[in-house]
Order: sequence, then C-alpha cells, then structure tokens
Amino acid sequence: MVDNFVPRQKKSERLTAKQEKTLARRIRAAEARARKSVTGLEVADVELQRQPKRVERTRAGSVDRLEAAIEAAWEASKVDTSIRERARTAKQAWAEAEAVRWELAMSGRRIAHGEARKLAGPFMDEADLIQEGYIGLLRAAKRFDPDRDIRFSTYARWWVRAQMTRAIDHTGRPVRLPGCAVEQTRNLRKAIKRFEDMGVDYNVADLANEVGVDKKRAEFLLSQGQTVSLDQPVDEGPRSRSLEHFLADEQAAHPDDQAINTQEIKRMLSAFSNVLTERHRYVLTRRYGLEDNQFRTLSQVGKGMNLSRERVRQIEREALTRLREQANIRDALR
Repeated sequence: MVDNFVPRQKKSERLTAKQEKTLARRIRAAEARARKSVTGLEVADVELQRQPKRVERTRAGSVDRLEAAIEAAWEASKVDTSIRERARTAKQAWAEAEAVRWELAMSGRRIAHGEARKLAGPFMDEADLIQEGYIGLLRAAKRFDPDRDIRFSTYARWWVRAQMTRAIDHTGRPVRLPGCAVEQTRNLRKAIKRFEDMGVDYNVADLANEVGVDKKRAEFLLSQGQTVSLDQPVDEGPRSRSLEHFLADEQAAHPDDQAINTQEIKRMLSAFSNVLTERHRYVLTRRYGLEDNQFRTLSQVGKGMNLSRERVRQIEREALTRLREQANIRDALR
C-alpha cells in the first residue's frame, strides 16, 4: 500500500518520473481488478473477447472493451442480483482507474497550454485548442506504459499536438485539407513572422525556399481563407491531384446511420431538459451542434448570449458536471 502512495500535487507542482509511473501502475492495477471481477460473466465476456476491426497498436482498444464489459455487467446486474456484487466491484475499480487517469493526464496540462499558444491562429483560438489538448492528454494517459523508459510528459506531448492539429484540420477550416498541407501552411506563416520581425523584405519565393516547398504550392497554401478553385492542384509531383479529390469522404455516415443519430440526439435533448437549465442546454446544443450539426467556438456562443468567452466556458463546465453527477441521465435516454 505504501508503494502506491502518491502525494497530492499542488496546482503548480509537476510530477516526477517516478510519480508518473506510480500513477500509471495504479491505473493498471485498478483495471486488472475490474477485469478480474467481470471475467467469466457471459455478458462481459462478449465484450472482452470481441475482435478488433484492425490490428491494435496500443492498449487503448482493450481498455475500451473493458469499459464496455463493465457497463454490460452493470446493466445485467440490475436484473440478475447474483452478479450484482461482482459488477459493483468492477464499477468501483473502474471509477478509481478513471480518477487516477485524470490525475495523470492533468499533470501535463502545461503541455496543452504551451502547444495551444504555438498553434493558435485564425483557424482556432487558444482556448479551444487547450480543450483539444486536454483530450490529447486523456488519450495519452489511456495508452501510457509505465514500464517503458519514457516520461509521460514526453509521451503526451505528441498526442496533444496531434489532437490539436487534427482539430484545426477538421473543424478550423471551411475546406478540409491534408494534414501535410496544414503543417506547411503553419510553417509558411511562421516564416512570414520571422521575416517581419527581422525587418527583411520578402516574397513568396523566399517563403517557399524557407519552408522547402515550391512557389506555386506556397501561393496556394497562403491563399487559404480566401476563395480557391476546387480544380487547383494540391499534391506535388508528376501525378498531382486537385483539391476536389480530397472532398470525397469515403467514411461518410450511411443515411440509415444518420437517421438513427438524429433520433438519438432528439432523445438526448429531451433528456437534457430533466437535468439542465435553459442556459446550460443553450450552450451545449450550440457548442456541439446538437440541433444543426454546426460546432461553434466559445466566442461564437458568447456573442449569441452577449457573454464573455470565459463565462460561456464556465456555463459549459457546469452543464457537463451536472450531467456527470446525474446518474439517471442514461435511464432518461431509454
């Protein structure tokens, strides 16, 4: 028990490598207890033994299946009282794992703030990028292996940056571009800032040479945010492809799935009315596009409510906290 003790850190205190590994091992131990409690239960084994659709390169897939197995066992225990104790034990162990995982993730929150300052720009502001960074930290905490010779803070930085750049690529632009184009655009804008800070005259050719792309591609990337032609080439090389090529979404949802999702969202909004105030519902529905599928930034929501971005963030946090505290929200959706 003494080996698992980790002092509660202050807000400004950073975890040592030993503390990071101790937290990660506590997560593993809690997950192992939860798995042991549900293993052998038929409803749980269905989830635990479910074959992944692709080869798993991290442990995140097995953790997701464990969570699904625990939820299945918990639901089954409401009918079958003989498994209630095992389901409750698994639920408690999983809650402990989630709490420690959150503590580990938030130990790297300075990484999210630092990366957000670097990547903030016309496509996404710093506050929204910080939220994306927290998602990246949680993804890193789910995958972190304490037995590898690497710090969590080092490991998490890649996941934070990947989550932020993906968010910029997917939601920060009117037209989605390949990830490499997003990175090159960012480098071009950094080059512009460097030239301006030095007071040096420059042209597009100078910027292209600085970043390592040809002049035509630099002109195209710098034109983002303006009207562009879908026939304009994006790829370099002899077999260049137009921007229109990248607009076809091969993973687009099937119409039947969209109808089901629409129905589920309506039921969710109806259930929200039981636990949320009108202001809470307004913020969540517009932040996450629950009514019109249009995601909005904190600033955009604030303008509609005549509130500051920080106040909207507080309201959003209050609403999410209330949803987490209301255990009957799942029942209300049924």
